[in-house]
Amino acid sequence: MTTADMDGYRDFYRGRRALVTGGLGFIGSNLCRALADLGAQVLAVDSLLPDYGGNLFNLAGYEDRVRINIADVRGHAMEYLVRDQDLLFNLAGQVSHVDSMSDPFTDLEINCRSQLWILEAVRKANPGLKIVYASTRQIYGRPLRLPVDETHPLQPVDVNGINKISGELYHLVYHSVYGIRTTSLRLTNTYGPRQLIRHDRQGFMGWFIRQVVLGETIELFGDGQQLRDLDFVDDVVDALLRAGASPAADGQVFNLGGDAPVSLLELVRQMTAIAGRGSYRLVPFPENRKRIDIGDFYADTHKVRTALGWTPTVSLADGLARTIEYYTQHKDRYL
Repeated sequence: MTTADMDGYRDFYRGRRALVTGGLGFIGSNLCRALADLGAQVLAVDSLLPDYGGNLFNLAGYEDRVRINIADVRGHAMEYLVRDQDLLFNLAGQVSHVDSMSDPFTDLEINCRSQLWILEAVRKANPGLKIVYASTRQIYGRPLRLPVDETHPLQPVDVNGINKISGELYHLVYHSVYGIRTTSLRLTNTYGPRQLIRHDRQGFMGWFIRQVVLGETIELFGDGQQLRDLDFVDDVVDALLRAGASPAADGQVFNLGGDAPVSLLELVRQMTAIAGRGSYRLVPFPENRKRIDIGDFYADTHKVRTALGWTPTVSLADGLARTIEYYTQHKDRYL
């Protein structure tokens, strides 16, 4: 990505037609709002399946600027929906590691079969489309070295990680075989406004935020010293926008990650201090969680910084404050 491209990538979207699968979910809705603000013609596609995070309130105030289509991507309607689009941000998926172990066939259906439906629709109806796929750091499994770069072996500890690897590889194969421009971003722990906080099966951040907002006690597993890197959702949206606008991203995979890892114990202490309520206690690991826990994890982001000029800009303290304020104001829409 040239310096000019790095500086002007936001202008790229003016007048562009962009489809976002999972557009009523957490990251998808924040991306739709950003695209609309940049002058894009936005189509949000979401199945609104229960417990997956889709929420019509996530696009409140943008109803006249974002078209919404309630549809399942596993169907022939996708060929119609992708037609005439310039970009597809493919964020639809099942992200619960715990659910993937208790119901592996649903995870397979959503994270593998649905990706092939989307890719086949693009191949048949609009092969000139650019696709940005949301992958996950979970595909690496337990790190052999830290920080984890893109050459690290892929050895997931759960069914979700296996299926997300498959989803990513489908995109890369369609690039190499059919010439479809695809990019995969391996997201780390993302947090911020419009996240699902109704249950604890979609990552720890949403659940911690819920408990802090309600003034409850957070249970930290083990000694709380597990290290994680975190990204505020606005920074993740910025990475998606850069990847969509840049030819240098075609056929590539990129890690996202925070500036510095933080222990879960320190994270919770910051959250309760910012909120002025809530508490925490250390508890033993539940067996079903311990089996798929990966220990410490933080990513090497040198590749995405060099190729796309991306770097996270929202500090943890600022991101947590903005997130807690949002849910304090709108908690009835998310609880």
